[in-house]
Amino acid sequence: MNSQPSTQSRHLPVMLMESLENLNIKNNGIYVDGTLGLGGHSEEILKQIDSGFLLGIDRDSESIDLANKRLSGYNNYKLFHDSYQNLKNILIELDIKAVDGILLDLGLSSFQLENNQRGFSHKHSSDLDMRFDKEIDSNTADEIIKKYDLKNLTRIFREFGEERNAYRIAKMIKESDFEINVLSITSIIDKVTPYRFRIKTYSRIFQALRIETNKELEHLESFLSDFTDLLNPGGRLVVISYHSIEDRIVKHKLKDLKNEKAMKLIFKKPLIPTNEEIQTNKRSRSAKMRVGEKIG
Repeated sequence: MNSQPSTQSRHLPVMLMESLENLNIKNNGIYVDGTLGLGGHSEEILKQIDSGFLLGIDRDSESIDLANKRLSGYNNYKLFHDSYQNLKNILIELDIKAVDGILLDLGLSSFQLENNQRGFSHKHSSDLDMRFDKEIDSNTADEIIKKYDLKNLTRIFREFGEERNAYRIAKMIKESDFEINVLSITSIIDKVTPYRFRIKTYSRIFQALRIETNKELEHLESFLSDFTDLLNPGGRLVVISYHSIEDRIVKHKLKDLKNEKAMKLIFKKPLIPTNEEIQTNKRSRSAKMRVGEKIG
């Protein structure tokens, strides 16, 4: 049986107050939650836009269904089972020329981590699926492991997981005759990694596989290539990232746009969660928020 969220308190939106403040929400504005999840950010945005409109997007159809139930008390929103990289096409479909704010929370939701059927977490015994969109994305994480040679598997562990033992772990996986699943991967990590480092290594390896399975960095770079055309003058982009590569991509793009006088940076350095939030919401520990505003 799939895990279901028991209470909303277990699925707290990361940096919620900072997100709302930095979107600079207007009551009649149009806002995009490009990574809808369970709708926590969206619900709070809707509370502030009585005469505005919210567009929610997520690649995970289960998240869309759950968020739709959460937001059912509102009538000024529309949800799309899609990727935020396709926002331009979605706006064309809705006959919307531009929006007043876009929020991206690039982290994996706690709901997905708690689901014991999809392989996102090392804590549950399951197949290694890891696809956000099971209807569109073709390769599961275990298929990627089987298809990739040692060099490429090492590369994704090193680049996307920043794992120091990337080669040794990849080599043992490729040489293994075990069925590929969560337990077989964690057992290999156990053989390579001292006990006190295992939890972090599990997280790095599973993160790397998830990023590669869902082509997450490609979606981010695609979106960043033309998002300024989708913002009204004064419109804000708020991005919460959890991985140094994601943060670096956003940082450099916003810097380039600043130099082109297309965007202004609201903060020179990224915002990070308060100590109080980190204590109540462990998912927020590695979060960094960057904010840009369209000039013109």
